[in-house]
Amino acid sequence: MHLSRIPCPSLRPAYPISLTQIPRPEHLRAIATSQTPRSHLHSRALIAKAIYAPRRAVMAVPKTELGKQYMSSSAKPVKKISEPRPSASILLISPRNEILLLHRVRTSSSFPSAHVFPGGNLSASQDGAIPGPEDEARHVDGRAYRVGAIRECFEESGILLARKKNGEGLLEIEDSVREQGRKDVHAGRVRFEEWVEGLGGVVDVDALLPFTRWVTPTNIPKRFTTQMYLYFLPLTQPISSLTPSSEIPTPTSDGGVEHTAALFAPCSTWLSLARANEIILFPPQFYLMHLLSPFLSPFLSPSLELSSQILQSQRDQVLHFLQGDGGDGKGILWADKVMSPTGFLMRKSDGRSVLALNRPGPELEARGEGRGGDEKRVVLVKFGKEGPRDVDVREKREVLAEERVEAGAKL
Repeated sequence: MHLSRIPCPSLRPAYPISLTQIPRPEHLRAIATSQTPRSHLHSRALIAKAIYAPRRAVMAVPKTELGKQYMSSSAKPVKKISEPRPSASILLISPRNEILLLHRVRTSSSFPSAHVFPGGNLSASQDGAIPGPEDEARHVDGRAYRVGAIRECFEESGILLARKKNGEGLLEIEDSVREQGRKDVHAGRVRFEEWVEGLGGVVDVDALLPFTRWVTPTNIPKRFTTQMYLYFLPLTQPISSLTPSSEIPTPTSDGGVEHTAALFAPCSTWLSLARANEIILFPPQFYLMHLLSPFLSPFLSPSLELSSQILQSQRDQVLHFLQGDGGDGKGILWADKVMSPTGFLMRKSDGRSVLALNRPGPELEARGEGRGGDEKRVVLVKFGKEGPRDVDVREKREVLAEERVEAGAKL
C-alpha cells in the first residue's frame, strides 16, 4: 500500500481512554482467574499464566555490555569497528490490533530473556542479493530485507505472511505442512519463496510498511542494521490458528532453544509489564510500541467488544501517523528514520541513562545523505546484569528541563 493513497483521518482517539483502563502488573494474577468477559482480558490472562503461574524466581542472564552498547559516548570504543549485519523485524499486528512478541531464552546470543519482535539476519541463499557494505542500498528498505523479515517471522512464529496467487486473502495451509515447512526453510533444505510458490502463494512483501531502521552503536563487536516493518493481519482472519485473542504455537524451528513463548497482547499491556520490570524490553522494542500504543488502544468499556469499525479506525490513525516526521520538524518520515542510540546524559536523580535517537550511525553520517532519527524523543533506561530496566520514552526538552531544575536546586 502506497502511503500517498492512505486516507488521513483525524488523529483524535477513536474512543475515550483513561490510564485507569490499562491493566497493571500487580493485577495480572487476578486477571488470570477473573470472570470478566474473555474478549477483553484473554490475552492478558495468557501473559499472566506465562509469567506468574507458577511464580518462579527470576534468574539473572549472563553479564552483557548493555551499558556500553547504548552509552556509546561514554564507553571506550572497540579497536576495530565491525560492519553492521543486515537484519529485519516485523511489528505484527493481530486482527484485534494486538502485537506479537517472542520471549527469548536466557542463553540466547542476542537479547537474552527479552521479549522481541519476530525477525533475524538476512540470508543471501534465502532472501536474494544483499547489498554490500559500500552499497548505498545497504541501509535502505529493499526486497531482500522484506523477504528476510517475512521468512524469519514464519520460522520463529509459524505465521506465514503470504497471499494466494489470485490475490484473494492470505494463503491457507495445513498445520502439518506449516510445521514441516518451518523446519525445512530453517535448515536450508528448501528456498523459502520457492516453497511458498509451490503451495500456490506469493510472499506478501508489498504489505510491509517500513517503520524506522536501527543501527547498533560502534563500540559493540556484534552490530546490526535492522529494518523494522509494520504488518497488519486482516481484521477478518480465516485461519483458525490466528483467530482473535488466540495464542500462536511456540516456535519449534530450533526446538525451543531461542524462544519459549509467542503471544499477541496490546501494546499498552507489554509496556505496563516492562515499566513494572516484569519483562525485559530493549529500547527499540519499547520505543516503537510506545509510539503505537496511543492509536492501538485495547479498551472501549469493560463489557463491549471492539467493533471492526473501531479497529479499522485505529489502523487508519497509525497509517496517518506514519506519513509524518514525529513532530521533530526535520521532515524525515518514519519509513526513512535511522536511529543509532547514543549516550546523551546520566540522570543523577534515578541513575538512568538517557539515550539520544537523532543520529543514524557513522556509516550513514559519513555519506552525508541527511538521514537521521528522532530529534524530539529520548529513551530513559537503567542497565543491569539482567537486562535493561526502568525503560521509558520522554520528550528531550522535558528531560533537559528537569535536569536544569535539579541543577539549580543544588546551587
